[in-house]
Amino acid sequence: MSPRLPTIHRITEHDAGPYRLERLDLEFANGERRHYERLHGRGHGAVVVVPMIDPETVLLVREYAAGVHRYELGLVKGRIDAGETPEQAADRELKEEAGYGARDVQVLRALTLAPTYMSHQAHLVIARDLYPERLPGDEPEELEVVPWKLDALHELILREDFSEGRSIAALFIAREWLRMQTR
Repeated sequence: MSPRLPTIHRITEHDAGPYRLERLDLEFANGERRHYERLHGRGHGAVVVVPMIDPETVLLVREYAAGVHRYELGLVKGRIDAGETPEQAADRELKEEAGYGARDVQVLRALTLAPTYMSHQAHLVIARDLYPERLPGDEPEELEVVPWKLDALHELILREDFSEGRSIAALFIAREWLRMQTR
């Protein structure tokens, strides 16, 4: 059983670029008072796409990662635009980043990044029955597409250029979901 949620006495908001910073004045069930901060994104969420080119092979993309100033392997991912469903955003991002569309697109679950201080959620989407189709994207260069066998996931997760937590978690979740589908 979960404990009773803290009482929010006051919220103050501050602009923080692409985020809205909130400061919360909280009171916990035991009477303790604390101030917490949380970030809210200004968008409509995000998608992390596991594109399966065949039942055993996922497509990864290699793109420049400014946060670590290197090229990083990862899954297709991006923002959900206004008016889009997660499935539509996943199919669009897949076409923009990897040059494929998908006839079968399913949301598996939502992933959080740092739920103790961020409200951001990314929808984990599996895309199957792929076909070639490219849409122009916002990337400054065409991304390299790298096929990877799911049975070699143990090798992928140890690579220095594959470090993004959402991609790692998404691949393990998708692999288990796919295993359950074949039972």
